[in-house]
Amino acid sequence: MAFGRYYEEFTIGEVIKHDRTKTITESDNNLFCLLTMNHHPLHLDVEYCKNERYGQILVVGTLVFSLVVGITVSEVSGKAVANLDYEKVSHDGPVFIGDTIRAETEVLDKRESKSKPNLGIVYVETRAFNQREEQVLSFRRHILIPKRGV
Repeated sequence: MAFGRYYEEFTIGEVIKHDRTKTITESDNNLFCLLTMNHHPLHLDVEYCKNERYGQILVVGTLVFSLVVGITVSEVSGKAVANLDYEKVSHDGPVFIGDTIRAETEVLDKRESKSKPNLGIVYVETRAFNQREEQVLSFRRHILIPKRGV
């Protein structure tokens, strides 16, 4: 199975629809809260959430971000030398326990590296959606990717 792409395999304007999806479980959210020390009751306490805007536990936004980055690895950054930056991260809608997340990535631009002739920089925007096709997250990043055979 091919993992990732070389610089030449990206086309500006292309939209990559990622095959992998993930249903976020209560355990996923609880473990992420524990690992990152985010103990806000909005992410952990059903009773607290009953009196809040959505009336239910919200999944931690950085879990959703991390999950979506992971969903894109096999088709976007699997051959990457580095993710150079993340920008314009936007949490566009709430994510709840039981939501299934999917993602798509659009290739916005690409250019050869000025300092490393065997590498190129690909600029992408990734958007994530829940099972109701509501956009819940978007972000952009520059990825340093090797050229084929160089």
